[in-house]
Amino acid sequence: MRAGVLAVVAAGGALGSAARYGLAEAWPGPAGGFPWATLVTNLIGCALLGVLMQIVTTRPGIHPLVRPFLGTGLLGGFTTFSTYAVETRDLVAGGHLAPAAGYVLGTLVGALLAVRLGMWAAGRWRR
Repeated sequence: MRAGVLAVVAAGGALGSAARYGLAEAWPGPAGGFPWATLVTNLIGCALLGVLMQIVTTRPGIHPLVRPFLGTGLLGGFTTFSTYAVETRDLVAGGHLAPAAGYVLGTLVGALLAVRLGMWAAGRWRR
């Protein structure tokens, strides 16, 4: 089973990373500008993770490879803490302290709310 888990995490991660790259290419931000693409990517990923967790923890019979493929692989590859950290550092280094603070707080609060919203939406959909 370990080889199967590794394979689905790798496949999901490749797909999620490619989707994130595609979104960043489709929505480039100006140098020193607010990193909207990363913020939106992370919020979408968090909402989808909330949906996934609501489904896999409340619905019996989910294949054991669904969670590692979608959660760790696809959504783990789609969301990005490293880019978030680098973009925050770049904003601070460029003297854009207010946007940097907004980005940090917006990501943290937004991510928590997005997970909760995803869980709520999945719960309502199941009813």
